[in-house]
Amino acid sequence: MKLISVVTPCYNEEDNVQECVKLIQGVFAHYDNYTYEHIFIDNASTDKTLDILRDIASTDKHVKVIANSRNFGHIRSPYHGLLQAHGDAVILFVADLQDPASLIPEFIKKWEEGFQTVVGTKRSSEESSVMFSIRKLYYKTVNRLSNIDLIDNFTGFGLYDKEVIDHLRSINDPYPYFRGLIAEIGLRIHQIPYDQPVRVRGITKNNFFTLYDIGMLGIISHSQVPLRIATMAGFLLSFISIFIAAIYFLLKLIFWNSFSLGMAPVVIGIFFFASVQLFFVGVLGEYLGSIHIYSKRRPLVIEKERINF
Repeated sequence: MKLISVVTPCYNEEDNVQECVKLIQGVFAHYDNYTYEHIFIDNASTDKTLDILRDIASTDKHVKVIANSRNFGHIRSPYHGLLQAHGDAVILFVADLQDPASLIPEFIKKWEEGFQTVVGTKRSSEESSVMFSIRKLYYKTVNRLSNIDLIDNFTGFGLYDKEVIDHLRSINDPYPYFRGLIAEIGLRIHQIPYDQPVRVRGITKNNFFTLYDIGMLGIISHSQVPLRIATMAGFLLSFISIFIAAIYFLLKLIFWNSFSLGMAPVVIGIFFFASVQLFFVGVLGEYLGSIHIYSKRRPLVIEKERINF
């Protein structure tokens, strides 16, 4: 029988992991031609998540657990979990239960038809309408800036053939933008839209900093447009400055006694150009930071424990 690996990243999800296990059990109870493993990668939870997973794994050998030595963040830990799966197909299914398990049979069906990547894309969401609109705008913006066709409204929920996972292993990226890498690899991709339910138990672990982190990572990983905008903006603002300076000079020569230069244009100009410079220095810093992380070549995570492997 073929093996399907389900990978579930978790951090402080004590209210959800048991239900998560039951949902996956229910899905594979209908298959007699597949066996499965359910890999949880715990990112150093501070609640009872790891203890609950140990109890479950002691009676269910399908459940396997990787415990990280510390919190390695929301980007590195899930990616490491995917690379530890050795099934013929790998499904990424998060522990907050906002990705519907009912979609997994559809993923498997499309995989059987020959698609090497089958992903779920959010058609709508029961979360804040404002937040969902911002996310949609972000995906459209990144897609326009990117040099490849990224998948809109895609968060990672999907099924990936073993060949796709092997390609991910060969890339060896220490801080990967997983959603972009899937589009970069290409192969045969099928998208299935779904409506995202609201989180029922627990609280989201995302905040401004984590969202900003993955948002900037998506841009700098697949686009040089911000750097080129900085160059073009520098040229444009230089010409505008010279033009305004020439106008002021002529007005002063023509209306020497009545035309007053004043301090306001000087102060406004200084603040404007300083803010533009700081913005593009920040953009340049993001690219340099990405190069710095890549050059250190540190491991994605350090594990402290494995269960049922």
